[in-house]
Amino acid sequence: MFFFLISERKLNKNRDKMAVYKQKKNRAVKANRFLISVTVVGSAGPIRFVVNEDEPVSAVIDHALKAYAREGRLPLLGSDFNNFMLYSPISGTEALLPWETIGSFGVRNFFLCKKPQTETVIAIYDDKASQVSKKGGGSWKSWFHKSLNLKISLQ
Repeated sequence: MFFFLISERKLNKNRDKMAVYKQKKNRAVKANRFLISVTVVGSAGPIRFVVNEDEPVSAVIDHALKAYAREGRLPLLGSDFNNFMLYSPISGTEALLPWETIGSFGVRNFFLCKKPQTETVIAIYDDKASQVSKKGGGSWKSWFHKSLNLKISLQ
């Protein structure tokens, strides 16, 4: 009786596996998939992964950043895909738009770069730098301006 229960459970498991396999086999492929190569500027080599041709560029950037972090590559990039731009060799110096589909370009190699910093971030950095230099007792800029003022007043 015990043996019969075990063998019946195994049969049920096998039937379930076969049913899932048949569903996967009969399922229609919704989109073509292809292998792309994304080279991150400053990294050792490209990241390769498979994507659907209907995926937007923003999803590809997100997937590339996750794969980059999973592999433990350096330099550390972060995970916000809004801070990055994807380029293709065909488009030249123009970044791909985030809502465009990745399959519409007809290429398989891409470059991933960080977006340039905005002026507000640079202004905040300059404010912090001036605060640090005041704590240090003076900077080379203030010394330079003082020496110019001294030379002008001596003449």
